[in-house]
Amino acid sequence: MRGSDAHHERIRGVWFAAAAFFAWGFLPLYWKALRQVPSPQILAHRITWSCVYLTLIMAARKGFPEAWASFSTWRRRVFILASAATIGINWFIYIWAVNADHVVETSLGYFINPIVSIVLGMIFLRERLSFWQYVAVSIVVGAVLLLTVRHGRLPWIALSLAASFGAYGLLRKTSHAESLSGLYLETMILSPVALFYILIMTTRGGGSFGTASPLTHLLLVASGVVTATPLIWFANGARRIPLSMLGFIQYLAPSIQLCLGVFVFREPFTKTHLVSFALIWCAIVVYTLTHTPVLGGTVSRGAAGAGGAS
Repeated sequence: MRGSDAHHERIRGVWFAAAAFFAWGFLPLYWKALRQVPSPQILAHRITWSCVYLTLIMAARKGFPEAWASFSTWRRRVFILASAATIGINWFIYIWAVNADHVVETSLGYFINPIVSIVLGMIFLRERLSFWQYVAVSIVVGAVLLLTVRHGRLPWIALSLAASFGAYGLLRKTSHAESLSGLYLETMILSPVALFYILIMTTRGGGSFGTASPLTHLLLVASGVVTATPLIWFANGARRIPLSMLGFIQYLAPSIQLCLGVFVFREPFTKTHLVSFALIWCAIVVYTLTHTPVLGGTVSRGAAGAGGAS
C-alpha cells in the first residue's frame, strides 16, 4: 500500500474508532429514554433484537461458516458460553445502573477497566507486569480505597462493570472468536432465555412490549442496531490504526459518560470523586504511555462487544 493510501486508511480508522466510542459514550441517553421499562426487560429485548440484527448481518456477509468454526470444539464452546454469561451480566448491571442514576460510577468502571485487564492477565495468563504497570495498578487501588473510606461504601457498580468487562475480554481472547462472530454466537445463546422471559412477562400482563408507547417499541427494537453497529465501526477502526492509538481513543466513552452524569443528569460529584478520578486519570496516563499491547490490545478487540455492551 502506498504512503498516501496508508495515511488515508489510518484517518478512516480513527473516524471509525471515534464513532464507536462516541456512540458508547452517549449510550446512557438511550437507556434513560427507556427507563419506564424494567431493566430485565430492556436487557431481554437488547439480546433478542441484537440476535435478529446480527443474523441479518452475518447472512449478508456470509459469515456463518466462520461463526460455526468458532464453536467447533468443546473448549471453544465452553469459552463462548462463559463469555455469553459474562456479557449478559455486564449489560444488565450497566442498564440498571444508568437508570438508577449511577452514570458517574459506570464511567468509573470503564476508566479502570484497562487496569483490571492488566491484573487479570497477570493472574490467569501469567503475564509479567512492568514497574510502571504496577504503579498504575497501585494508583487505581488507592483511588478505589479513597472512595470507599470517604463515602462509606465500596464502589461495587464500577468494580462489577470493570471485572465483568475484563473477564469478558479475557474469555474472548482465549476463545479466539472474531468480534462480530463471537457477539452473534453470544446473543444466539442468550436469546432463547431472553425471548422466553419476554413471553412470560407478556402473558402475565407485565410486559412492556405490546402495551408501551410506539416510541418505546421503536427504541426496544432498535436496541439491536444500537448494540451491534458501534461494534462494526470499532472493528473497522481496529483494523486500520495501531492498538496504542485505539487504547487512547477508548477513553472517549467513559469521559462522555462522566460528563453526562455530572452535567446532564446532575449526579453528585464531590471533592472525593474529583480526587479519585484525578488519581485514575494519572494511572491512565502512566498506563497509556508505558504499556505494551499484550492483554490490553487483545482484550480491546475481544471486549469491544461489551462496549456496545455498556
